[in-house]
Amino acid sequence: MTPLRPYKKDSETSYTLGAFPTMELINCRPELVEAVYLHSTFEDSAGVEKRCRELGISVQSGADHVIQRVSPKENVFVAAVFRKFESELAPAAPHLLLDHPGDMGNLGTIIRTAAGLGVKDVAIITPAADRFAPRTVRASMGAIFRVRTRSYKSWEDYAAGFPDREVYTFMLDGARPLDTATRPKSRAFTMVFGNEATGLAHEYASRGTSVFIPQTKDVDSLNLPVACAIGMFVLTRE
Repeated sequence: MTPLRPYKKDSETSYTLGAFPTMELINCRPELVEAVYLHSTFEDSAGVEKRCRELGISVQSGADHVIQRVSPKENVFVAAVFRKFESELAPAAPHLLLDHPGDMGNLGTIIRTAAGLGVKDVAIITPAADRFAPRTVRASMGAIFRVRTRSYKSWEDYAAGFPDREVYTFMLDGARPLDTATRPKSRAFTMVFGNEATGLAHEYASRGTSVFIPQTKDVDSLNLPVACAIGMFVLTRE
């Protein structure tokens, strides 16, 4: 079986921690799974073992020491090793583009929210938080295996593959409030959000319709996952 070792960003594999994200991996992307490890106290070991056998996935029960090696938390009873992957984004679907997101927890939460709101294509401009780090995967609750994600070196790199799309850039000094912006004419549009600390660079204002989310002056800005959720909800509603 593929060993479960402490995670390294340059590795070709990563791992899930927890029963729910592991089952999302097994059910959504079984071809990526290299091994599954079960703690001796896990109550549904038989069910997971059966599912793994059906899919031809290697599984090891009683792997307490293996799981503890990568997660000292006592509430982790299942882990799985999987191969990292790139997806092709759907050209006729809404895209969420994140420009240099910096926090793994935020990135995982955004990916989970995107899946929940039906946005299945997420582009990430690097350098950025590692989308395959176990912390990101766990924050997504396995939704990363239900969403198509792809990394790009720059806006230009992304735009070259998806020209002539409607673009909405979310900026604190955007030209129009989100609730008064023109609705997308088709589902082929892109919502762009910047880094948690710095937002989007000024040049994004001319790359489409720049919008802002109306808010009170009691806070300087909404956090990135909340802003993404609002933006996706408003622009994807019929």
